[in-house]
Amino acid sequence: MSRRCMITGKAVMSGNNVSHAQNKTRRKFLPNLHYTSVYSQALDAMIRIRVSQAGLRTLDHVGGLDKFVGKTAVTKLDPALRPLKAKIQKALTETQAA
Repeated sequence: MSRRCMITGKAVMSGNNVSHAQNKTRRKFLPNLHYTSVYSQALDAMIRIRVSQAGLRTLDHVGGLDKFVGKTAVTKLDPALRPLKAKIQKALTETQAA
């Protein structure tokens, strides 16, 4: 499993530790990732995702997982969220038809 946020796409970055004597050693900047469950109203279920804290704020700002997945193009979504988008759209069309 890669260290990548499923919502924002934040990933590991590399850089240098720089000492007072200007010695440079390579280091990694890791994103603040957590596994968390997010509620999907369309599916009436909890969806487990790996997301950064910035990704959680993004979900809150947009209005939830359903709206985020609905607004985002399939090509820009994380590959793990692409089947979820199809399920959510199917569930929403079924509820609108009923």
